[in-house]
Amino acid sequence: MEPVTLPTDRLLLRTVGPDDTEAVFEAAQDPNIQRWIPAFPSPYLWEHAESFVGQLAPDGWAGDSMYTFGVFLPTEELVGMLGITMRALGVGEVGFWAVKEHRGRGYITEAALAASRWAFTALSVDRLEWRAEVGNGPSRAVAERAGFTVEGTLRAGVNNKGVRRDCWVGSLLPSDLGLPSTAPYLPARA
Repeated sequence: MEPVTLPTDRLLLRTVGPDDTEAVFEAAQDPNIQRWIPAFPSPYLWEHAESFVGQLAPDGWAGDSMYTFGVFLPTEELVGMLGITMRALGVGEVGFWAVKEHRGRGYITEAALAASRWAFTALSVDRLEWRAEVGNGPSRAVAERAGFTVEGTLRAGVNNKGVRRDCWVGSLLPSDLGLPSTAPYLPARA
C-alpha cells in the first residue's frame, strides 16, 4: 500500500523519510523511550534512525505489514511516532511513543484515534490490540483515553531486550468508535 497522510485538528500523521532522520534520532535519545519500547536499541545510534526511516517504515507500508506514522505538528515538528502492525487477518497492534517535550498534551491520544479510525475503515481491521509492559502508566493512560479496554495482564507477554516481562493488553473494536465491523461480533454471555 502507498503511505497515506491523516490530518487531525492539531496534527499531521504521515510516513517518515530520510528528512526525518535527525528528529527521530534526537527523540530516541530519551532513556524512557529506550526503556519502555521493546524494539528500541539501546544505545540508539544514528544508523538505527537511518534504517528506521529509510527501510523499516517504507518496507512495512510496501508489504502491508506495518503502517508507521510520524506524528507532526503543522510546523513539521515531530511529536511522536505511531505504528499499526498487522498480527492476523483483521487484527492489528498499535504502538506509539511521544517526544519528551510534547508529552501530556493529548497528541498521541489524538493520533491513536485517527489511526484507529483509518485502520477500521481503510484496512478492514476488526480488532486493534495495544500492549505495554506493566508499569508503563503513560502508555496505558493514552490507550485508555483513546478508548481501549484493558483486558488483563499477560505473564511474560513481552520480550524487552532479552528479558521476558509481564504486559498489559487491551483492545479497541470498531463499535467502540461507532463504526461498523467487517465481520459479525458475538460477545460472550455471562
